[in-house]
Formats: sequence, C-alpha cells, structure tokens
Amino acid sequence: MFESLTKLVLIARCQLNHFATSIALMVAMLVSLNAFAGTKCSPFGDPPAQVARGWFAKAVTARNSLCLGGTLLGPWADGNGDARYACLYEPPYAGKRQPLPMVIFLHPSEIGAYSVNLTGLVRLIDKGVLREGHPGFILLAPQGRYTTHLYPGYDSKGLGWDNWYRQLSPAGAVAEGGVTYDENADAASIDHFVDEMIAKREVDRQRIYVMGWSNGAAMALLYALNRPWVAAAVVYSAPDPFSALFDVCTQTPVAAEPAGDGQARVFNSRVPLMHVRNDCDIGGICPNGSRFAALVRALGGSIEDVILDSSGLRVSSCDDSCGTDQMADGQIGTVAGLRGMARHMRWPVQWNELMLDFLTRHPLSVANDYAL
Repeated sequence: MFESLTKLVLIARCQLNHFATSIALMVAMLVSLNAFAGTKCSPFGDPPAQVARGWFAKAVTARNSLCLGGTLLGPWADGNGDARYACLYEPPYAGKRQPLPMVIFLHPSEIGAYSVNLTGLVRLIDKGVLREGHPGFILLAPQGRYTTHLYPGYDSKGLGWDNWYRQLSPAGAVAEGGVTYDENADAASIDHFVDEMIAKREVDRQRIYVMGWSNGAAMALLYALNRPWVAAAVVYSAPDPFSALFDVCTQTPVAAEPAGDGQARVFNSRVPLMHVRNDCDIGGICPNGSRFAALVRALGGSIEDVILDSSGLRVSSCDDSCGTDQMADGQIGTVAGLRGMARHMRWPVQWNELMLDFLTRHPLSVANDYAL
C-alpha cells in the first residue's frame, strides 16, 4: 500500500511540475529569440550554466535529493564546490556474484533523481537481463543541479543538466586559443559516481549503459557520445543536445578536430544509440529528433530511431500537426501542443523490455580503461 501511494504521489508531483513547465514554455516561446542574442559562443558551444545559489535553489535541490527505496551517495564537491549526489538501486545479490551490468539514469529537468521510480526500471533491477543468461543490474541515478537552462519560461531555471556547454573531453580541462575550458561539471559529477561504483568491483566494465528522459535524455546522448567506456545508450523524448529550441550556439558533432566553433568534437561517435520518442511531443521536438538522428548517421554512428503514436505503437514519421520545425519551436498553444505535453510526461513503460534488450545486444568487446 505504501509503495502504491508513494508512486501516486510521485506521478502527481511529476505531472504538476511538467504541466507548469510546459504551459510556461508555450507562452514564453512566443517571445523573440532576441533575449538570447547576447550569448557569447565558444569552441564548446554555450558558456557553462549558471548555478543558482539562493535559499530557494538550495531548498528545491534538498527536496529533490530523495532516493525512495535506494541508497543516497554523496555529497561530493564538484569543480564549482557544489555538493553532488546520486541514488543507487542494487539487487540484493550485488557484490556477491560476478560483476553486474550498470545503467546510469539521468532525470528530466525540474524533478530529481527519484523520478527513476516512475519508469519501472527500479522494479527490474533483480530480474532485468542485460547480460544473456544472467538477470540483474545496478541502477545509478545521479542528481542534477539547480541552474539556468536554455529553455524559456518556467524551465529557464531549475534542476537539470547542462547539455549546452559541450566540453566533455575524457581528459578533463582543455586549452583552446590560449583559454582553458574546464570540463562540463555535470559530466564530471557523473564520472565521479561511476568511478565510485567501479572501485567497488561490482560493475561489469563491458556493460555500462546510459538512459535518460527529456533534458536528462539530451545529457545522456551527449555523455554517451563522449565516454568511450559507455557501451550503449537508450533515451526517451530527447531534444537534440547540439541544436534545439532557443540555443544560439548550435553545433554539429564531428569525430575529428573541429573546423570551427560551429562543430563539437565527440570521443565515442560509434556508440550504439536508441531514441524512443513521440510523433507528437512537447514543444514540437519530434522533427528535432529526426534532425539529430540524421546528424548521428552522418557522423558514422548508429541510432535506432523509434517514433511512437498515441497507442505506443511504432510509426514511421512525426505528426506534422504538432510542429514541423527542426529546431523544435513548432506549433504551440494548440490542442496538438497539449497532446504532446501530456505524452512527454509519461515514460513508455511498455517499451522497457525492448530498451533493455537493445542494451543487452551492445556490450563493449573489451573493457575500456577511460573510467577510473
């Protein structure tokens, strides 16, 4: 009974947060892009997200640092001195048998790591198969920061992930044109908690995977494309992490040295990706997902692009009534826009088995030593 009530509360809270975000998004998208025209771009896209440090931001972060049924990891201080946390969900036999596959789950904006409980993945940690013949996996859900976002309206600040500052070199800080650029603080935080788990010798190094939802999905794609020890990634309803919505520092991913600021080097371009998304989605992001899939293929990468209709069945194209713009600033304030918002807020639980099967089919051939 308690578990059911807890889930209902989580769902209601998630829906309320996303409803407020989405309504504000629709209103704010009517405003000119001039608000972002003063942004100074760099070889790594936008400047690092600004961290909100007031009492409200701290209160929201503390409120969302819940691990309902899991173990809280942290605090760990990132390069900005901010305390970082993660939630850990393990089957009871973790550490007692051979190392287990690990899934890193990145939560949507505005809600915390606890949202992994809304996906159905937590219930699968002792029976989901990510290595043939061996059920069970570790589920690691890092917590984002309360920062500025390049989303308009209500979601211009909040918990989430900075996928707009794209300095994710596995080497850490890098110098370009006489300027030193620190590593993306969110990527460094995820690295830390992954390394902490690897140090426990419970993780199968050939089977470290990434999953994410919404803003967390965008970060998951960016992270997987830059971490050679990530075997594969499956995400739900992601804006293109290189070019979406009001971002004026858009970039094209490349596998070699960039020819200019309009390109972003990635270090794991061949990582297998699966993007599950709606033919009608929030802010008109379905065409934006199609654009991202084309970029991945042009990069020489592999992506299984899965578009779902309102029944959860796979279809071949986006619903044009919900927007046709590839930057995802399509039709808003319409019945179709509200449909897209409602569908974006629901994780496609019926696709969990197929998502995990995709990961199972794509382990690394050998463990990569970039981690640790």
